[in-house]
Amino acid sequence: MQHLVSHQASSEKLVRAQALMQTAMKRLEKEFYQIFKSFRFYLDPESFSAHSSSSRPSATRSSFSDLEEDESENESRDENDSIPGAQRVSLAAVEDLRAIAEAMIKAGYAKECIKIYKIIRKSFVDEALHGLGVDRTLNLQKVQKMDWEVLEVKIRNWLHAVKVAVKTLFPGERILSDQVFSISPAMGESCFAEISKEGALALFEFPENVAKCKKTPEKMFRFLDLYEAVSNLWPEVESMFNSESTSTLRSTAVNSLIKLGDAVRTMLTSFETAIRKDPSKSTVPGGGIHPLTRYVMNYISFLADYTEVLSGIVADWPLTIPSPLPEPFFGSPDNEESISSPVSVRLAWLILLMLCKLDGKAAMYKDVSLSYLFLANNLQYVVGKVRQSNLKILLGDEWVTKHELKVKQYCSNYERMGWSKVLASLPENPTAEIPVDQVKDHFRNFNLAFEETYTKQTSWVVPDPGLRDDIKISLARRIVPIYKEFYETYGGMHLRKEMWVESLVRYTPDDLGNYWSDLLNGSGSSGSVSSSSSRGGRSR
Repeated sequence: MQHLVSHQASSEKLVRAQALMQTAMKRLEKEFYQIFKSFRFYLDPESFSAHSSSSRPSATRSSFSDLEEDESENESRDENDSIPGAQRVSLAAVEDLRAIAEAMIKAGYAKECIKIYKIIRKSFVDEALHGLGVDRTLNLQKVQKMDWEVLEVKIRNWLHAVKVAVKTLFPGERILSDQVFSISPAMGESCFAEISKEGALALFEFPENVAKCKKTPEKMFRFLDLYEAVSNLWPEVESMFNSESTSTLRSTAVNSLIKLGDAVRTMLTSFETAIRKDPSKSTVPGGGIHPLTRYVMNYISFLADYTEVLSGIVADWPLTIPSPLPEPFFGSPDNEESISSPVSVRLAWLILLMLCKLDGKAAMYKDVSLSYLFLANNLQYVVGKVRQSNLKILLGDEWVTKHELKVKQYCSNYERMGWSKVLASLPENPTAEIPVDQVKDHFRNFNLAFEETYTKQTSWVVPDPGLRDDIKISLARRIVPIYKEFYETYGGMHLRKEMWVESLVRYTPDDLGNYWSDLLNGSGSSGSVSSSSSRGGRSR
C-alpha cells in the first residue's frame, strides 16, 4: 500500500488493499473486544496487579493462541511450572492484546483501538469501585446533610475501598495499559488516565467533603483515620498518577490532606475549649472519679494511638498557652527531655488543663480532706491511663514518677486532714503515766472522733484497689500502734476492775482493723460505729 501510494495512487489495487485493511481492522477490533470479554476474570486487576510490569510471556508461549495449541503439553508440566495457570493465561491474553494494539496502531487505527480499550476498561473500573461501595453521587451537599452515624459507616467503607483501589485496582489497570500499549507509552498513559481519573476523583473527593462537615471532638478519630489513609497512600498516588492529565487527582488528594489537617486542628482546639469551659458544678459523691477525668483521659489515650498521624498535623502548629505552665506539674523546661515532640507537649498540656480544672472542682467540697481524696483518686486514674496506653511513651517515665509522687502527697494530706481529730484524741506518749481523769478523756475523745470520722468516711470511695489498700495500711500504721500502746496501758484486763474501763473502752486494736475494712468502698453505711458486737468489739 505504501508503495502504491507513492507510485500508483490511483491503482485499483490500492482501493482493494484499503478495503482488505478495513476488514482486517474490524476483525481485530472484534478480537480485541472478545479477548477482554472472554478473559475478564484473568484480566482482573486484583490478580493481574500482582504481576510485575516487566513480566512478559516466554518466546515459546507468546500468545493465547500458542497456549491453546500447547494445552496438553502445559497440563503435563503444571506441577513443575513456577508460574500459576491463571497467571499464564493472563500473560498470554495480554500478549495477544498487545499484538492487536500494535498492529492497529501501525496501520493507523490507533483511535479505534484506544476507544474500545477505554470503554471496556473504564466500565470495569467503574463496576469495581461500585462493588467496593464507592458512591460517585455522594457530593458535598449530601455529605453535609448526613447524620453522623450514617456518615461514619460511609467512612469505614471508604477506608477499605481506597486501600483496595490504590493498592490493587489502579496499579493493575496501570500495568495492563503499559503492557497492551507498550509500543506507545504515551497512549498507555492516556488510556490509564482516562480509565481511572473519574473514579479516582470521586474516591479522593470524599475525604475532602467530609473535612468540610461540622467539626465536633467526637468526630476526631474518623477524621484521623481518613488523614492516615490518604497520607499512607500518597506515595502510590503520586507515583501512579504522575502525568499532567492526572494533576487534578493529585491536587484533590493533597487538598484532602490539607482540609483534614485543618479539621483536626479545629477539633483539638474545640476539645481544649470544652475542657476549659466544662460547666459541671456539682461534686462527685464520695470523692470518686469525675466524668471530666474519664472523658478527657479516654479521649487523649485514643489520640496517643495516632501519634504518627498527629505529628504531621501539629508539627507547624505552635501551642498557645495563656499562662506559664505550673512548676509542680512540669518542672523546668531544661529538664523536660521526655516531653519534647509537638504531640507530647500538646497532650501533656491538655492533661494539665484538665488537672487544673479538677483543682477547682476539688475546692467545691466542704470537707478539705475529701477534696484531697478526690484529687488523689482522679490523679491516680490519670496516671493509670498513661501507664496503660501509648501516653507513657509520649510523656516518659519522669512524668509518670512525678505524678505518682503527687498522688502520694494528696493521700498524705487526706490522712492528715481527715484523721487529725482521731490522732489528736490520743496522748503524745501513750505509755506515760497520767491521771485517771485524763485517761477517761482520751478514751472518750477517741471514741467520739473515731465514730464521727468513720461514719462520715464510709460513704467515701477510692476506686483503685491498690491505692485504697495503700491508704488503709498507711492509716493503720499511723493510728493503731499509738492506740494499741495506750489501750494496753490503760484499757487492758489488769484494769477491768475499774468501772470506767468497761463503759469507755469500746474498741480493741483489732476492732479498728475490722472497721477500716469498710472504709473507702463507698458503701455509705448508716449504722452506728459503736454497735460493735458483730465485729467482736466491746459493748458499751
